[in-house]
Amino acid sequence: MDYKWILFCPQLPATPSSPRVTVWRRMRSEGSLGLDNGLWLLPYSEPSLKIITEMTDYVRGQGGSSKTFLSNAIDDATEADILERFRQDRAEEYAEIKEQCADFIRELEKETARQNFSFAELEENEQDLTKLENWYLKVQKRDFEPGAPAVETAGWLQKCREEFQTFTDAVYKQEDPDHEHKMRFDPGKLDQS
Repeated sequence: MDYKWILFCPQLPATPSSPRVTVWRRMRSEGSLGLDNGLWLLPYSEPSLKIITEMTDYVRGQGGSSKTFLSNAIDDATEADILERFRQDRAEEYAEIKEQCADFIRELEKETARQNFSFAELEENEQDLTKLENWYLKVQKRDFEPGAPAVETAGWLQKCREEFQTFTDAVYKQEDPDHEHKMRFDPGKLDQS
């Protein structure tokens, strides 16, 4: 049993529900594992302590209370279960990023087939790639035991970067200062009838 764990148990009033949702969202965004009855588990670290301190202050500000404990798993089976649950949470997040990467690549392929090499399309895809990269960094930050899903996702992101560079090169080569071909995909006015 190698890990120390921070257990955070917030108690909030039944209504309104928004503070409980805020705690849930923040703890999930930090990579915390939700256990039974509102108990949250994080691996012990200085950043985790900072998060718990912030959440303790938030809970108190909402009229609630909380308890925080430092713990170890009592047996190897418990720790293995906890670690597997953390791995599964991250694997699900990485799978979602990979799915979005596949969509991104298909979008570039579609626009290439249509020869839609406009700067507007390039800019839109650049924003989408930046979102994917930022999402990956968030998941990577909360992945304290990275494994194959992290590596696979990094590979997908690299493929996205390569495909985007190819698309960028095509946009540059097709630069049309007279705009003769760029508006051909304009869907026109919205039918209001």
